[in-house]
Amino acid sequence: MQKNSQKKKIPWQKGLFSLVFVFIGGICGLCIAHHVDKLTTSGQGAGNALLTFGLLLLGFLAVLFLQIIVHEGGHLVFGLLSGYTFSSFRAGSFMVIKLDGKLRFKRLSLAGTGGQCLMAPPDLVDGKMPFVLYNLGGSLLNLISAALCLILYFPARAVPYLPLFLLMGAIVGAVYALMNGIPLRLGAVDNDGYNAWSMGKDPAALRAFWLQLKLNALVTQGVRLKDMPEEWFQIPEGENLNNSMTAALGVFACNRMMDAHRFQSARTAMENLLSTHSALIGIYRNLLLNDLLYCELLFENRPDRIKRMLTKGQKKFMKSMKTYPAILRTAHAYALLAQQDEKKAAQIKQKFETIGRAYPYPSDWESERELMDLAEAKARTQQEV
Repeated sequence: MQKNSQKKKIPWQKGLFSLVFVFIGGICGLCIAHHVDKLTTSGQGAGNALLTFGLLLLGFLAVLFLQIIVHEGGHLVFGLLSGYTFSSFRAGSFMVIKLDGKLRFKRLSLAGTGGQCLMAPPDLVDGKMPFVLYNLGGSLLNLISAALCLILYFPARAVPYLPLFLLMGAIVGAVYALMNGIPLRLGAVDNDGYNAWSMGKDPAALRAFWLQLKLNALVTQGVRLKDMPEEWFQIPEGENLNNSMTAALGVFACNRMMDAHRFQSARTAMENLLSTHSALIGIYRNLLLNDLLYCELLFENRPDRIKRMLTKGQKKFMKSMKTYPAILRTAHAYALLAQQDEKKAAQIKQKFETIGRAYPYPSDWESERELMDLAEAKARTQQEV
């Protein structure tokens, strides 16, 4: 079903992504090893050296996380300077979001992303709006932080451990800046540099970027996709499918059909998108497959078709997104309608309800809850027959 150029590119992209983190770990690991070796040769005991190694390793992980916060903070700062307004800020699975005019702490994990800063965009004026600083702000702040760490490195050499942390901060910050600033397509998502480059040469991509931020801002305010203007949800065609930003609009159009329970239209649109040679990124393809699987379970429920959909890659993706409401909704339908395991379905439903309390987008959760209710209604109908 997924006949597109990305199938050939993804292994190289993932290889580069892994190589970069091996490089970061290798360089920082050498710095840590050198520091521990100096302790050992100076007469420190093996136990003390091992404890120091553990603390430095934790420090390295903290540096990685701090540079993610710096990166997303760059999007926030430069976005505010460009006329954007705050919607949400996420580092790892920890999220701060503006709901009902107040900042709330929530949890959200998205495969392939270390963090995300989403903002409501300024209005389009003649099809244009500022986008460069918002997109490249994360890389700029990583680069600034790396330079600052290097500047502080030399005067801090007399302070125990601090120079090593500053050196690791400089290395990680510089690599993050390059990996996000140089236009690249890395596995599940396009990086910031690629998005900025894409929007700079294609007005349709810029409008698509505006629409995506606008949709997110409205969802944050509690508006459901089915209640938003229909003209925003057009399936892209032709050259627009070759740009990941514009191709993504097709995914949101399918999401709106699912939210409105227009399942047959959604299935047709999703199958067309997945079978078309396009620039649709990996995470969107997997989410479309997840929705297609739900539709199959709700209607024909054909075991051979379901088996073909549940490829090894799709199972891996669903496992990596196991706390995402749409994934739980489909897992619940699968347990209930394919496996006919009511106990397992009830456990998944309970997990869904628990996660819903901390989920940042109540309107999305409400939509997924309705789809779970439909699966339960279908199961009851099957039992009556």
